[in-house]
Amino acid sequence: MSYLAYISDEKFEELVASILTIGLNRKQSVEQDFEKNVIDPFATIFDAAISGFHHETWKESEMIRQCQKTLTNHIGALHQKVLGSVDGWEDLYVGGEVDLKSDQHQVIAEIKNKHNTLTGGRLADEYQSLLDKVSKKSSTYYGYTAYFVTIIPKTPERFNVSFTPSDRSTGAKVAAHEHVRTIDGASFYELVTGRPHALQEFYQALPVVIEHLMQTRFGEETFTIPDKDAFAAYFTTAFG
Repeated sequence: MSYLAYISDEKFEELVASILTIGLNRKQSVEQDFEKNVIDPFATIFDAAISGFHHETWKESEMIRQCQKTLTNHIGALHQKVLGSVDGWEDLYVGGEVDLKSDQHQVIAEIKNKHNTLTGGRLADEYQSLLDKVSKKSSTYYGYTAYFVTIIPKTPERFNVSFTPSDRSTGAKVAAHEHVRTIDGASFYELVTGRPHALQEFYQALPVVIEHLMQTRFGEETFTIPDKDAFAAYFTTAFG
């Protein structure tokens, strides 16, 4: 049985393995370089007082935090690559005009991992960039629909609405345009794959493929992810 119905097992394993490699390499570098980096001694005292951690526990938690920061920077790209592997869709990679496109469906998309990735005037800049791409007759994407995608939204409710951030100069919302929209991650996964629960299927497949890869490619023959059910509760919190 395949991991996912909408991309091949080989491609899925390749994409997940790349993230594991990044994370494991970061973990090794953090462990090796921890004492070389300048640690804020004032912040650590407050951390210790508030958390009640002993030094070794604090150190472990700080190393986890540093690794997690690196992983978070790559998770948005993972979603982009997964969606770009679906038939009829193309990942344009970092530095492309947009993150994702489908000439077949006449859609372009910018993918952000979390609702607070961009704020304020930068959202208005994204709107204007997308608007120019779909409204200017000289643009490759004239007449397409542009989506600003927030994989993890602020609340679990689904949405697919006009993208109207506030203009940085006036403070008023920009004018709505029928071809410039904002959408949550679960709804966009459904739009791309045609499967209502595609994002949940992706999440549920991750522990399976991660355990398989850790055991077969990374030399951890008895590896399992502990407390998978407890971690899965965070998906429910984020997406309902």
